[in-house]
Amino acid sequence: MQVPTRRADKLPRTKSDPHLTAAKYIELKNKLERLVKVSRPRASEEVKRLALMGDFSENAGYQLAKSRLRSINYRALEIEDLLKRAEIIEPNKNSDLVQLGNSVTVEVNHKTKIYKILGSNETNPRTGIISHNSPLGSALIGKRVGDLINIQLVDKTVEYKIIEIN
Repeated sequence: MQVPTRRADKLPRTKSDPHLTAAKYIELKNKLERLVKVSRPRASEEVKRLALMGDFSENAGYQLAKSRLRSINYRALEIEDLLKRAEIIEPNKNSDLVQLGNSVTVEVNHKTKIYKILGSNETNPRTGIISHNSPLGSALIGKRVGDLINIQLVDKTVEYKIIEIN
């Protein structure tokens, strides 16, 4: 009899981007503490309580509780790993080059937009926070005020002009 391989074991795991702001680092540290000190013990107690009901194969509540506990443990390990590898973003305010942590004002299609360049864990394009690994973020890194950047989209090329670096 062949033991099935879990789908998670087949997929390659990529390390997440270690660049974090100090605020995000603290937020993740607090989240890890809540998971370990509150959520995990609560889930563990629930598993124990449901285990007392008998037959594990017919006990759907037990199976769900075990799944929740595994999910909490996995998330705690993920956050722990990210915190160990974290590189805190400290933007150099005296640089005239775009760097990780900078806010960049650009002109595109006769409109002014402001983007903050951070690590992948903190991106939110709706609020103007982009990853340094994104096409625009990587194109902006190392550029100066006045530089033009062309980003190739599927059907057109968009030109960005750097107006200001903060």
